[in-house]
Amino acid sequence: MSIIAVGNVKGGVGKTTIAVNLAIALATAKRDVLLIDGDEQGTALAFTNLRTNTKGQPGYTAVALHGPNIRTQARQLAAKYSDIVIDVGGRDTGSLRAALTVADVVLIPVKPRSFDLWGADQTADLVTEAREINEALRAIAVLNEADPQGKDNQAALDALGDVPGLEIAPVMIGRRKAFPNAAASGLSVLEYHDDHKASDEMRQLVEFLSQPFVHTTDIGVKSHGNR
Repeated sequence: MSIIAVGNVKGGVGKTTIAVNLAIALATAKRDVLLIDGDEQGTALAFTNLRTNTKGQPGYTAVALHGPNIRTQARQLAAKYSDIVIDVGGRDTGSLRAALTVADVVLIPVKPRSFDLWGADQTADLVTEAREINEALRAIAVLNEADPQGKDNQAALDALGDVPGLEIAPVMIGRRKAFPNAAASGLSVLEYHDDHKASDEMRQLVEFLSQPFVHTTDIGVKSHGNR
């Protein structure tokens, strides 16, 4: 099993959208998934309620946990689930720090904008601290809401490549209306058939996260990018 946290100290980067799409993708693959809403705004849980009303059942289990409860409950529940996805709010909170101590992977969505890149730097600092307790923690930055054209995407990837301790996901998630439109219907983009590019990108991200990983002593400079 795996515990995947989706977090960034910067808000508004699409953490919840990626978290719920990831949970649904894993559940669709016949895995028993727990989605932990660690954001006090409760967006992931609200989405799950909408999805339940729309589809009858969400396909995964969802709970709200905050602060140290994320660490203690995730450890206790780990044996009951194939995967745990933790959606953590966009600040340096006790919930984010707790999630980093129990996660196998933290996925850090980053928009190709200067302020969001600064947030990735700050999140990487928290990852470094968390590795004193959780030394095997992987930190993977994924470019989210990427531009359809222009140089900003590559400039962002270059900047992320300079952040110690981060890998870069080999897929970018584009800025597509399919994500909010699907969410408004309680659906994943994998279930929303109006934009195949959106579903392909999400599928590629899930496949990348599902690949076996061999830890190296060179984790501080290990990266994968769209180069």
